[in-house]
Amino acid sequence: MTNSVHTNTSAAIALQNLTRTNDRLSDVQSRISTGLKVQGAKDNAAIWAIAQQQRADVGALSAVKQSLDRATSIADVALSAGESISDLLNQLKEKVVAAKDSSLKTQSRELLNADFQALLRAIASAVENATFDGANILDGTLTNGISFLANADASSFVTLSAKNLSLGGGIIELTTATDSLLTLTGAGQALNRLDDSITQLNAALGELGAQAKQIEAHNTFVTKLVDTLESGIGNLVDADLAKESARLQALQVQQQLGAQSLSIANQAPQVILSLFRGG
Repeated sequence: MTNSVHTNTSAAIALQNLTRTNDRLSDVQSRISTGLKVQGAKDNAAIWAIAQQQRADVGALSAVKQSLDRATSIADVALSAGESISDLLNQLKEKVVAAKDSSLKTQSRELLNADFQALLRAIASAVENATFDGANILDGTLTNGISFLANADASSFVTLSAKNLSLGGGIIELTTATDSLLTLTGAGQALNRLDDSITQLNAALGELGAQAKQIEAHNTFVTKLVDTLESGIGNLVDADLAKESARLQALQVQQQLGAQSLSIANQAPQVILSLFRGG
């Protein structure tokens, strides 16, 4: 190797190696600080693009889950109101059957009718208050029910059907205006409509309960799907911190050795001076 004060090949090589070591050390420190081995497109364009697409799907599924959570809440409120109405209908039947007693005096019949009317008003109140986030599927204001998101593409939906449980709305045939227990005939008519109402209400609540169960099951699936996607994203981009820790220690040693090697190489031109010293 030529001895020259203009060119120090050893120092140049040592500097290149030290620069390469510093670059690798910076990469490792970045992975340790962020926990990611793929932080951007320049790290690994293909993996980063796949991860970004999966992150978009996770975000969309989060919106789906919010929609399904709202559906569950609306269904729960409606079912609670429906079950209360069912209990009230059972209480009504007790009053109506009692009113079928032909031996009742007028005062007793009036008292039964007052209770009967109060229970009907309680049913109307339960229907009116069965609202969650402005949605009421029991008061007859909705004809087609409510549709909720079911997938990340917003191309599939689950529907919660509307059930009109208002007085005289079809399912509940009784009304405060047309039904009373003041006469034996009226009690008989009320009993027929009450029996029909109980049968129709049970069918409506059964259908509503089945839909609520479907929504709950789909919500559980979406939650598991989000967890799986997040795990998949982690497999693609997360750094193995145990390995990175080992690399960090190794590169720190290489950095120190590289710096020492460069220092030695930089001292090489000093040897040339010794050639020109007097004896």
